Amino acid sequence: MKKTYLNEFHSTHDGNLVDFSGWEMPINYGSQINEHNEVRTNVGIFDVSHMAVFDFSGDNQVEFLKKLLPNDVTKILNSKRALYSPLLNENGGILDDLIVYHTGNNHFRIISNCATRQQNNDWFNEKAKQFEVKVNFQENASIIAIQGPNSDEVLSTLYSLDLKNFHIYQDDEVMIARTGYTGEIGFEIISNQKKGLELWNHFISKGVKPIGLAARDTLRLEAGLNLYGSDMTINNHPYESNLGWTIDNSDENRNYIGKNSLAIEAESKKKLIGFYTEERGVLRAGSKVHFAGGEGIVTSGTWSPTFKKNIGFCRVDANYPAQGKALLRDKEINLHFCETNFLKHLK
Repeated sequence: MKKTYLNEFHSTHDGNLVDFSGWEMPINYGSQINEHNEVRTNVGIFDVSHMAVFDFSGDNQVEFLKKLLPNDVTKILNSKRALYSPLLNENGGILDDLIVYHTGNNHFRIISNCATRQQNNDWFNEKAKQFEVKVNFQENASIIAIQGPNSDEVLSTLYSLDLKNFHIYQDDEVMIARTGYTGEIGFEIISNQKKGLELWNHFISKGVKPIGLAARDTLRLEAGLNLYGSDMTINNHPYESNLGWTIDNSDENRNYIGKNSLAIEAESKKKLIGFYTEERGVLRAGSKVHFAGGEGIVTSGTWSPTFKKNIGFCRVDANYPAQGKALLRDKEINLHFCETNFLKHLK
């Protein structure tokens, strides 16, 4: 398995290491629930250096990204900002989801998922050729995430910043983005490994607790954030993945990859929605959902430490009612359908 440069820290600080898409990563450091609650109420630090960082060079980066992505990078050209977008194939299927960063002067960086790093590297290089844009895959980058309501206070021990959501700061050593995967205030810091180790050790010395991938998953699910490979795959298009808002067709002349196919799918027959149940038992991905006039399938499910109930996402027929049912170990349980963002829906 591949290892991030912080692997020694994880192995010597009670990290329960597992295989995550070919990377040896900490699933937790003892208690997933404690780690989850630490991020919701205080602050935690994540090693996400297994994710992929791509930098671009060349004069035609804007035109390249306008073609590559369904969300339009011209939205972020006037400042140093980030933009979330799916990455599509010609059929409108989701190859990945990513964040593109405008670092100034029409220069960009993309951070995408770890399981798709080689696929994306090949795809970017293939599509960049016609724009004479070069792709620099930063395979040894450090990515550290600080997340939680007190993350701003922790970050201020090193950097005095006032970043709005999805805005970035950059100097010669780091890029700091006010982004994250938890639904909380947070920052993601990209640097080289030497600087990353300095930052990690500093934040740990300030009492910030390391958080594993298990809590990261329950945090993102509560916040209504999709997981690639579960809630969206190459077999899904954005409209049936609760990502219609990322499709920007305001420029009629912009022919991004997948546009023609998405025009057919705009009125999707399937929807990705949230569900919760007051009954016991976690519905895992693949569980069947049914209701009067339709059916669906669970894509993600977990017990929510914040709301003390079982929650999840399911992809269902678009005519879904307010409630449905699912089978869990031969027992039929009642589901309440809702928006995917439980932090807003289940206050």
